Amino acid sequence: MSRVDDLIERYAPAGVAYKTIGEVATCIAGATPAKGVPEYWDSGTIPWMSSGEVNKETIFSTEQKITQAGYESCSTRMVPANVVVIALAGQGKTRGLVARTRIALCTNQSLAAIIPGDELIADFLWHYLRTQYHRLREISSGEGTRGGLNLQMIRAYCVPVPPLEVQREIVRVLDAFTELEAELEAELEARKQQYAHYRDKLLLQGGHRWASLGDIGRVAMCKRIFKAETRPHGHVPFFKIGTFGGEADAFISRELFDDYSGRYSFPRVGDVLISAAGTIGRAIPYDGRDAYFQDSNIVWLEHDESTVLNAYLRHWYSVITWPVTDGGTIKRLYNDSILRARIAVPSLDEQRRIVAILDQFDTLVNDLSSGLPAEIEARRQQYAYYRDRLLTFKEAVA
Repeated sequence: MSRVDDLIERYAPAGVAYKTIGEVATCIAGATPAKGVPEYWDSGTIPWMSSGEVNKETIFSTEQKITQAGYESCSTRMVPANVVVIALAGQGKTRGLVARTRIALCTNQSLAAIIPGDELIADFLWHYLRTQYHRLREISSGEGTRGGLNLQMIRAYCVPVPPLEVQREIVRVLDAFTELEAELEAELEARKQQYAHYRDKLLLQGGHRWASLGDIGRVAMCKRIFKAETRPHGHVPFFKIGTFGGEADAFISRELFDDYSGRYSFPRVGDVLISAAGTIGRAIPYDGRDAYFQDSNIVWLEHDESTVLNAYLRHWYSVITWPVTDGGTIKRLYNDSILRARIAVPSLDEQRRIVAILDQFDTLVNDLSSGLPAEIEARRQQYAYYRDRLLTFKEAVA
């Protein structure tokens, strides 16, 4: 920080100028060759970027390439390497996201390329526009998720333009954080692959007897809760397929919970809850906290742990290929399909050994309070903190 402060004091003691992007860069929108013309796409060599690829943040390659004929058939234009690309539109949270490129490419019409002039470094602009995500979405035309940015809005958007020496130092500092995050994410992916390898090796090893889940227990579920019995706020969260594994958006009364959990099927601490609709097969152990779960959509295997440990069963749920019925409005996993699934059943001591090994991997790659995910989140927060501090300037008085 002191190095940046010293540079600002030296090169911009009166403050930093803010200019519109149109004053310091060229903005170009892309286009898409006709999808139904094979000669525009088959064996293409020209990198063509779609809006969903901004999530990569730094672009070293594109998922699709077009041919010279495809390029000439539409209004897309080649842009050089080391520019900023911004999503003008896109599904969900895409609009307003930015990426920086490391190759020459062209884009579709939902992206705009910002090619900096002599006063602006592309990587500095990328870091700055990442802080402007919510503001860019606010100025988008239209309402809600269907809004969109356009070239006029981008050109009129004001950004700080500190001296190049300051920009380079800020990029150096912030890139150190993003590079560390990338290294951690690469390590996390490697550990996930390692976890999957040992999980499959340990669970699928030969020499153990096999049994269906129906031989081990029965499918259980909570008593049905009707919509009129829920409320948006309350004491006991009620989880449905859309909120299972996240934050509840519905609640039931304490009286109803005490009545139903006492008189009807209710999971024991450690029982592994399974999503039987929506995200099929998502498995989450019940932690004992007061909560109620949507009948038929969230179920568990009621069984005797003298045969199969719940902790062992949870790891098996991640390797079973569940037979999903694609009928009606949502996909479903029916009870009969759950009970027909087969698993290896070693001795309880062997189950405990397997669980101890796999739990260590699971914590390393999935636990948000420890392990690599926690470290990555900490680095992201650290990056955001320094990014916001480094990219906040006193504006020079004209």
